[in-house]
Amino acid sequence: MTGKEAIRTDCAPEAVGPYSQGIRAGGLVFTSGQLPVANGGLIVDDIDYATRCALANVEAVLGAGGASLADVVKVTIFLTDMDDFAAVNAVYAESFAEPFPARSCVQVARLPLGAPIEIEAIAAVIG
Repeated sequence: MTGKEAIRTDCAPEAVGPYSQGIRAGGLVFTSGQLPVANGGLIVDDIDYATRCALANVEAVLGAGGASLADVVKVTIFLTDMDDFAAVNAVYAESFAEPFPARSCVQVARLPLGAPIEIEAIAAVIG
């Protein structure tokens, strides 16, 4: 694939494997899943704060790729406990405006490092 550019920022957790924090290609910015890491630590016991941290990391990767949350067209949220859905939804609603991005939210058995949430996004950008 031509025109594929890796995105890297010091404002989000480093990739810990063979993947990029994000990729910009064909007018789209794709973020890798972002965990709720803040100040070098994983947030596990406060889902509101964890959601805010994961979204802040998504926003940082988007920004490094020339996009913002306003450009997001699709979000995928992975939760280890679907009982957290309402709390996550409330924080999410503060971060996005209409027209809201398309979204999937699924419960998974486990996330890396024991995180309670992981969020990834796709944004459409011009230029």
